[in-house]
Amino acid sequence: MLTKFTSIALMGNLSDRRVTESIRFLAAHLPTRGACVLLAGDTLIEGLPDSVERVALNDLAQRVELIIAVGGDGSMLHAARAAAAANIPLLGINRGRLGFLADVPSGEHPEPLDELLAGDYISEERMLLKAEICTADGTIDCGLALNDVVIKRLDTGRMLEFQTSVDGRFVNTHGGDGFIVATPTGSTAYALSCGGPIVAPGLDAIVLAPICPHTLSDRPIVIPATSVTEICIVDAPADHAEVSCDCEVAGQIGAEARLRVAAAEQRVNLIHPTGYDYYEILRSKLNWGRGNRTPRTST
Repeated sequence: MLTKFTSIALMGNLSDRRVTESIRFLAAHLPTRGACVLLAGDTLIEGLPDSVERVALNDLAQRVELIIAVGGDGSMLHAARAAAAANIPLLGINRGRLGFLADVPSGEHPEPLDELLAGDYISEERMLLKAEICTADGTIDCGLALNDVVIKRLDTGRMLEFQTSVDGRFVNTHGGDGFIVATPTGSTAYALSCGGPIVAPGLDAIVLAPICPHTLSDRPIVIPATSVTEICIVDAPADHAEVSCDCEVAGQIGAEARLRVAAAEQRVNLIHPTGYDYYEILRSKLNWGRGNRTPRTST
């Protein structure tokens, strides 16, 4: 029997009607199962029970035992950083389109939630990336990423030239639209569309994937999670690139700066229903095996 959760914070994009509908349902249902419900952030939402409190993101660690993110994978990425910073488990309820991370179908189906509150669930750790911009004036912390850290050109119509190194060793000079450093979780996101491999989330590995490389032989590679990757623009004073962590802009680098990406010390603890199957999610989301064949069972 795992931990029973009695204090839960709800997070989500409250401008989405589907999300607010699920949050209202959860706010009414969870107290019937003995859980105290808090709403993360300061955004107002109508129709919540009077018992629901609001809590600032910085206070989550002192107030709750679990975060439930309602929405799509974007909401999960945002909530994951808050959960990792507070060292709190995270559960995702999918009201978006894809749902690689948010794997509980909807907030209106209480059975998986009731089992979870009773301590019947699967728990797994996912690695995060830490990004830093290093300049002559010092180091700028860009933040954490569950999926990926991306460097992309700012000027449309121009090819960006940059160099990559791993653990201080030169890897390649690239020409293209940018570069992706992805976790195993992020291997099914942007990196996948750039030809990167799917990496099982339990592996400690990092995917390096160029974006639209000018050279056809410039292919994605997988490196150990213990390695440090550095990316810098080839000496062109006018060139600048944008750095983002999980699609949120974190800064820019020019010719005098470099981007450093490594595995973060923090990890995020994801909670899944007991029937969670990563490979079934891959088959469903990537439309694998749509023929009439049924899988053979081992004897």
